[in-house]
Amino acid sequence: MTAASDGLEGVVAAATVLSEVDGAAGRLIVRGRSLDELAGRTTFEQMIGLLFDGFYADLPADIPAALGRARAEVFAEVAALDTGLLDRTPVEAMRALTARLADGDDAATAFRLIAAPAVFTAAVVRGQAGLAPVQPDPELRHAADTLRMLRGAPASAAEADALDTYLVTVADHGLNASTFAARVVASTRAGLTSAVLAGISALKGPLHGGAPGPIIEMLDEIGEPSNARAWIEAALARGDRLMGFGHRIYKVRDPRADALKTAVRWLDARQGRLEFAEAVEAAALQILREHKPERSLQTNVEFYTALLLEALDFPPPAFTCVFAMGRVAGWLAHAREQLAGGRLIRPASVYVGPLPRQAA
Repeated sequence: MTAASDGLEGVVAAATVLSEVDGAAGRLIVRGRSLDELAGRTTFEQMIGLLFDGFYADLPADIPAALGRARAEVFAEVAALDTGLLDRTPVEAMRALTARLADGDDAATAFRLIAAPAVFTAAVVRGQAGLAPVQPDPELRHAADTLRMLRGAPASAAEADALDTYLVTVADHGLNASTFAARVVASTRAGLTSAVLAGISALKGPLHGGAPGPIIEMLDEIGEPSNARAWIEAALARGDRLMGFGHRIYKVRDPRADALKTAVRWLDARQGRLEFAEAVEAAALQILREHKPERSLQTNVEFYTALLLEALDFPPPAFTCVFAMGRVAGWLAHAREQLAGGRLIRPASVYVGPLPRQAA
């Protein structure tokens, strides 16, 4: 009998050409390029091309135009956004609207699924604020149009670049929980929409994509740098998990944290908030070293994700939706890679329950 691995720790479940997470070195590689080469230097549309290369035979030559058309197509589903959905959390409403898209395995389906989180999240956030949805502008870059649909006004170049950096930074990250969920569903040949819905559902969990929201609550409760030590020590004494620090894979600083911190610096109006967050980060790292010297708990991607998305006017309940806007590209690349292998994912389990009683 093979011993079970708690959380599949150390189990290799796929061979992939898409990304490598080197936790010991603090390095993320996507299709042969390090995150340092990509973040802030590559548009999300270019990242889609990088991830999809070789997996979609019908990949359009003009990816920005194809994605713009896809945003216009999926906007038709916003008509289904009724009061019942607006009473849900943003990620639940966005997931429900995404479920209205037809399953398929082609590039056109993939582009509609990449467009969906941006279009639907903007409509949901506006709807919950009592505002009408804003129709997409297919001529704009995806990040710029996402912010325009959210706010009803054009974004600055720095704001669009900052969101672009975020989408690129989170687009793919090894075989994380949501990507594995998407690959499992893709392996059944259920279709790309079904695989993406599985990814969204896994991402929704507070131990995965749902983590950045509480970071804003933490910063707001701390209020000023002088309160940081007392607040953090009280949280640890209660046994609370300190969101934004520590990672399942990285044993050193998460490289994505610095990429997003740089993007926040581009937004001049947010420098005071950034300086405050840096002070909280420094206090947290010092306290974690004191309280948990046996563990390497470093800043992860969620800490500066929260700061960046707040600066771009996304409300904290919608942060997971924005995570999905970037990660959906990775899910769709992994889904096609899984289909290329043609193997149904079916791991074994170890039965530890009672055995039947032997007849006398």
